[in-house]
Amino acid sequence: MEKARLTPFPREQAATRICMVSSFATELLEIRSKEPSLHVLVIPGNPGIAAFYKDFVEALYENLGGQASITAIGHISHSQKDYEHGRFFSLHEQIDHKVDFIEQELQHTEQSIVLVGHSIGAYIGLEVFKRLQNKIKMFVGLYPFLKLNKNSVTQSAIGYIARSSLLSKGVSLFASFIRSLRPSITRGIVRRFLGPSWSVAAVDVACCHLLKYHTMRNVLFMAMTEFQKLTEEPDWTFVRAKEDKIAFLFGVDDHWGPLSHLEEISKRAPGVNLSVETEGHTHGYCCNEPGSFWVAEYIANLIKKQSLISNN
Repeated sequence: MEKARLTPFPREQAATRICMVSSFATELLEIRSKEPSLHVLVIPGNPGIAAFYKDFVEALYENLGGQASITAIGHISHSQKDYEHGRFFSLHEQIDHKVDFIEQELQHTEQSIVLVGHSIGAYIGLEVFKRLQNKIKMFVGLYPFLKLNKNSVTQSAIGYIARSSLLSKGVSLFASFIRSLRPSITRGIVRRFLGPSWSVAAVDVACCHLLKYHTMRNVLFMAMTEFQKLTEEPDWTFVRAKEDKIAFLFGVDDHWGPLSHLEEISKRAPGVNLSVETEGHTHGYCCNEPGSFWVAEYIANLIKKQSLISNN
C-alpha cells in the first residue's frame, strides 16, 4: 500500500458526547454520515480513551468517502470525569459494556457494522463478535494484544505493578500529582516520557484524561485482569469459523503483538487476512497524524474489498 497522504485541513471534525450505556457514562467520539451504508465501531486499547483516536476517526471517515458513520467508544471510567465514583472495571466488564452499547445504540440500524479493535481492543472486539455474530459483518484487529508475551520486559513490569494495590495506588497518585503542576511543566514531562512522535493533541489528551487518579487506577486494574485472562489461548475454533471476516494488522517491532503471534494465527486459521505494517509506525499509531492516516487508509481498503461500501 502506498504511503498515506497527509490530507489538508479542514476536514470533517469528530464530535464528543456522553452516552449512558447500561447506566454507565460513556465517552464517545463520532462522525455521523448523512447517508451511511456502514457503521464502524472503534474499540480502543488500554488506556481506553476515545479522544486519542480523533485523527484516526476523521481520516477513516474521509477515506470511506463519508459513506460510513464512525464511532470510537471509550472504556468505562477511562474518562475525564470520575463518573463512577472510584469504581474499578475489569476486562470482562468492558467487554459487556461494548455489547450493551451495540444492542442499545445500533440494535435497529439497517447498516452493516464493522468492528475495529486496537491492542486489547482487538481481544474485546473478537469477544463482541462471538456474541453478536449476526450483527457484525467484519472485524479488524490493529496491533492486537491477544495473549501474553513472556519475553516482554514491559509487560512483566506492568503486570507486577498492576497486581499490587499499593503500587497501583502510588503510580496513580504520582500521575495526578504531575497533572497538578503548571500546565507547561505537565506537558513537558508527558512529552519527554511518551516521546517526540506524539502529536500535540495526543499529549493534551494524556494530560487531561490519563493523568487522573481514577483513570490510572482503572487502567492498571483492567491491565491486571487482562494479564490473568490472556494466559489462555484465543478461541481458535471461532476464528477459523469466521476467518473470511477477520483481519489483523501487526507491527514489525511490537511486544504487545509480536510477529510470532501472526505466525501462530496463520497456522491456526490460514484464511484470516494478515498484514504487517512496515512504514515505521508504532503500537500507539493513533497518537500521531501519519500513523492515524496510514492505518485509516489500510482499513478503508479492507472495507472496500469486502464491498461493504461503493468503491468510488
